[in-house]
Amino acid sequence: MSCTIIRTIFNKGIQVLIQATIELDNALTLRRRGAVLVDVRTPAEFAETTIPGAINVPIFSNDERALVGTLYKQQGKMIARKHGVELVAPKIPRLIEQVESAYRAATGPVIVFCWRGGMRSLAMTSFLNLVGIPARQLIGGHKAFRKHVCAYFEREDWPSIYVLRGLTGVGKTRVLDQLQQRNYPVVDLEGLANHRGSAFGALGLPPQPTQKMFEAQLWDRLDQLAAAEYLVTEGESLHIGRLLVPKNFHRAMQQQTSLWLTASLEMRTRIILEEYPALDQLREQFENPIRALKEKLGKKVVEEFLALLDAGDWETLVGELMVRYYDPLYLHTRPEQRVEINLEPFSTGVNRVAEAVDQLAQNKLSC
Repeated sequence: MSCTIIRTIFNKGIQVLIQATIELDNALTLRRRGAVLVDVRTPAEFAETTIPGAINVPIFSNDERALVGTLYKQQGKMIARKHGVELVAPKIPRLIEQVESAYRAATGPVIVFCWRGGMRSLAMTSFLNLVGIPARQLIGGHKAFRKHVCAYFEREDWPSIYVLRGLTGVGKTRVLDQLQQRNYPVVDLEGLANHRGSAFGALGLPPQPTQKMFEAQLWDRLDQLAAAEYLVTEGESLHIGRLLVPKNFHRAMQQQTSLWLTASLEMRTRIILEEYPALDQLREQFENPIRALKEKLGKKVVEEFLALLDAGDWETLVGELMVRYYDPLYLHTRPEQRVEINLEPFSTGVNRVAEAVDQLAQNKLSC
């Protein structure tokens, strides 16, 4: 396809787009109804953050975008755009096919966005509309969405948040999973953060998302639960690994009665061993976090832990870590305003947690 034809398509596309833009609020409404969100930014930009649920159909590769940007700075807008057209021209059929494949399974239109609603999303929206795929360009692009997310977490009028708390290994994440399967309005912060929230929390898990992507995913989950009268989550510090829980949301987590879950050391040890199934393969990754405990526990204790690690005595190591490090660290987080629930046996323990949540919610409604 020649550059002349592409320019013709592009010019006609601008005319088409007079009625083919969409504001963010309307785009998010259509997103909830099954619209296809197409992020045409580079793979690197997409990897940093995007609108949850969007697919990446990049107009430019990472290197191509850098080159066009350099041309823009050094030789001006026209030369940069001309080279951009030359780069995109051979890709147009494949780009359209990628979007078309997603559109077939969708229940709404295609919404295209780039960084701030510029030339990249304009071009893709033009191409799609000209071949008969209804598409709209998001005004303001991802920048508008990011601003929306930041403003969202500035709010302070959260619904009641009932927080599961307890010592390490008690099974809080398991309880959340069971409650979510029963359609309770669960917010799994550790799941969104790809981190178990402890010194060893990253081991065996995929890399954590960026801060921006974590906030976008948390916004997405809360948006899904917008009609819920309350939320259920797990107690966390302000930091989960290297990620920061939005401060206003974290503050709201401290306001309501907590559910303090208890279990024997034996059960807690078993849960930890099950949560780290490939322990022998992770042995080297445990060493540095253990050494990092030297300042708090002393050289002698850390050497004992390392000896257990070398011997592969995982059950003893986990038990000792909880008794000598985690339990003293987290016992002070036990709130005065709490409902204590023994989780043993786990099958009926989950039922007791569900009943406690129901009762707290009912009490709140009757106030």
